[in-house]
Amino acid sequence: MKIVVFCLLITSSIAAQAQKITGSWFGVADAYARGTNDNYLTELTLRQKGNDVEGVFGYYFRDGYQSIFIRGVYNPATRVLTIKNIPVVHYKSRNIDGVDCMMNFNAVLMVSQVKSTLKGSFSSHDKYKYTCPELLVSFELDNNATNPDSVIANTLAGAKKYWKPRQEELVINTSQVNNAAPVVVNAVMAVPNADSLQKQQALAQLLSSYEQRKNIINDEIEIEGDSVRISFYDNGDVDGDSVSVFINKLPVLTQQPLTARSLNIYLAIDAQKPITEISMYAENLGKYPPNTALMVVTDGDKRHEVYLSSSLTQNSVVRLKKKKKLSKIQQ
Repeated sequence: MKIVVFCLLITSSIAAQAQKITGSWFGVADAYARGTNDNYLTELTLRQKGNDVEGVFGYYFRDGYQSIFIRGVYNPATRVLTIKNIPVVHYKSRNIDGVDCMMNFNAVLMVSQVKSTLKGSFSSHDKYKYTCPELLVSFELDNNATNPDSVIANTLAGAKKYWKPRQEELVINTSQVNNAAPVVVNAVMAVPNADSLQKQQALAQLLSSYEQRKNIINDEIEIEGDSVRISFYDNGDVDGDSVSVFINKLPVLTQQPLTARSLNIYLAIDAQKPITEISMYAENLGKYPPNTALMVVTDGDKRHEVYLSSSLTQNSVVRLKKKKKLSKIQQ
């Protein structure tokens, strides 16, 4: 009998150590400071490769949403996850564009038959521990979805009312972008002090260069909702990659650097158009060619990740296809 119990303990220990943290996690981070009830709705999408971990950390705070591409280390022996230098807006900020605190995240994986959790905290460097207090958080694994956004959609009803795009982000209706009207919607043409003629010339040059490059279709994604959030991150070391983003072959963002922070576009899908094309045009190749990016398309409670690679001779294209609704007879 003792031998059987001993074997079971060994098996349990091995299973615990073999437990991976790949998946979608959600939780609420609370500022550990007197007289405050400020918190952050947080989400983690993690992918484990050996002991290395990469993914996206996102959070809702007051009036907006922010997400950051992260890398960390997971120790299977101690079940400790460590992610360093995550920028998190200060808990007393009035909005999502407030001053950031650089935080280190440490959490312990705890697995039971009921649920899996990552319990830990975000802590700042010792020099700023009083200015940026510790954020306590317990993440729970979402077993019913492949993405963290489903938490906001399904279990935190009403959370989306806090969402507002940031100033530098775009809100676009695809009905405004069509091949018959060569105009730039909310684009930022990087021509300092340029007059309208110079901007038109720069735009014409960009369009000509785009058309001369070959379009390579990376993926086709079926969209169920009426709108999506499209986020771009530098995939790999942040090495100075800069891109322009085209929707239906017209630029909507120009000469934008790719960083660990997300570059977001909020796109309303035109029901009259069966296909919407999102193209990434490389403005340069950065320090380590080619120009690569992680593109995340959030469609309600579904999340799609596409790795893009563009060069000075080809554009990377993702096609969004509106899913047809079934009739009552078909249902």
